[in-house]
Amino acid sequence: MEQFLPEGRLFFTQRNRALLRTPEGLRQAMEEQIILEAAPDKCDAAHALHFRLPGREVVMPREECAVGLGGGSTREVAVLSRVGRPTCFVVEGLPGEDGAVVPRISRKAAQERCLRWLMALPAGTVLPATVTRLERFGAFVDVGCGAPSLVPLDAISVSHISHPACRFRVGEEIYVAVRETLPEQNRLLLSHRELMGTWAENAAHFAAGEVVTGTVRGVLDYGVFVELAPNLPALAEYRAGVEVGDRVSVYIKSIQPEKEKIKLLILDRLPRREGPVPPVYFQTQGRVTGWRFRQRERIGLTVDAAQPEE
Repeated sequence: MEQFLPEGRLFFTQRNRALLRTPEGLRQAMEEQIILEAAPDKCDAAHALHFRLPGREVVMPREECAVGLGGGSTREVAVLSRVGRPTCFVVEGLPGEDGAVVPRISRKAAQERCLRWLMALPAGTVLPATVTRLERFGAFVDVGCGAPSLVPLDAISVSHISHPACRFRVGEEIYVAVRETLPEQNRLLLSHRELMGTWAENAAHFAAGEVVTGTVRGVLDYGVFVELAPNLPALAEYRAGVEVGDRVSVYIKSIQPEKEKIKLLILDRLPRREGPVPPVYFQTQGRVTGWRFRQRERIGLTVDAAQPEE
């Protein structure tokens, strides 16, 4: 089965660069329906993208720059933001064929093919994705050819985080799992936390009596929630002065597998780390065969597949 990658993954590949180098390469890409990537160097006043392809400048008309532009479901920033960035397209025509004077290329056609592929995926499919935008309610990711979808905040990890920036940075390459496809709306329901292991898988890396580091994710009257791993929250005795986001050293008092609980004692506050705590994956391919974590009710679970990747 054909697979579609987030934009930028093909840009530096040997095949992509070879096909873009000559007119014969463009012809091969057209005949074999190969998706290419190049970086446009200009977006003109009509919002058409200009590419430098073998021997000439090639213009991608605005209406071919993204799915949804014609109907208004995709904003113009989806075109403007492509300048200087790897942008996928398919070659639809070459000079001398069907009256073409210059190569005809289309990102929209590549996205339409990608969306058909995505909508046919079975639930549980693990996909590579690239983080394109972070909002308080979740992370927008490119799941193929610039087609964006949303990983809701509470589907990012088991341990509570206040913002996706606690886990991701824009441009980061991650993995997501398809919870459900909605073909009539061109939407995917995505999750991330299922790929970072169960409580038992994460707890196996720790033992009672050890001193380790963690990140404070919640402070309540009865205790402090400390993240030992992205999918492993634990409860420490209350300690005055600690704040959400603090990095702390903790003593592991006990691990209770039957209750899936870990009890901690905070020893010290440590200098805060720079950047988010990166995800640690236990699964990066294949399919998730069972949803380990209960899905909570939330607002804004999905996003239209034609939303921009600003």
